[in-house]
Amino acid sequence: MTNYFIVPGLGGSGPDHWQTYFETTGDNFQRIVQKDWDAPDINQWVATIETALSGYDPETVILVGHSLGCPTIAQWATLSGKKIKGALLVAPPDLEFFQEKSKVTLFNRLPTDKINFPTIVVASTNDHWSVIEKAEFWGSGFIKIGDAGHINDVSGYGKWEEGLKILSLLG
Repeated sequence: MTNYFIVPGLGGSGPDHWQTYFETTGDNFQRIVQKDWDAPDINQWVATIETALSGYDPETVILVGHSLGCPTIAQWATLSGKKIKGALLVAPPDLEFFQEKSKVTLFNRLPTDKINFPTIVVASTNDHWSVIEKAEFWGSGFIKIGDAGHINDVSGYGKWEEGLKILSLLG
């Protein structure tokens, strides 16, 4: 059985967000809960992923990240060196832009290593937190879904059935 771990971004993905919908689709979906969704500490967020995955066979794990959850997954992949089944990375932000706009320093060094397990990046052409050319960096697969904003509930992505179909491509 595949174990899906939801990795939200800033704010934690509310009740109408597609990540919350994904959680309701099976007992093998669970959210990784961060200590503070509104003041991200990337080192702590990475450690929380590591703790959540302990006790699971890495070959059964798929991470499902949105926004700031995507570079958190990338940082975890770099620091842990673990090879999991895969990751779906939706709407990864442009980190330099994010840090400048939010005035929050997240990384001493931005993650630049390629992720060492299969990934699918899903990005929008009009995401206010990203530039489409930067969005595909961590993905071994890339899906550009057109003008979809930040691919969240505000952009109309609550019950995102197409996202579940994309997720199934990872196994």
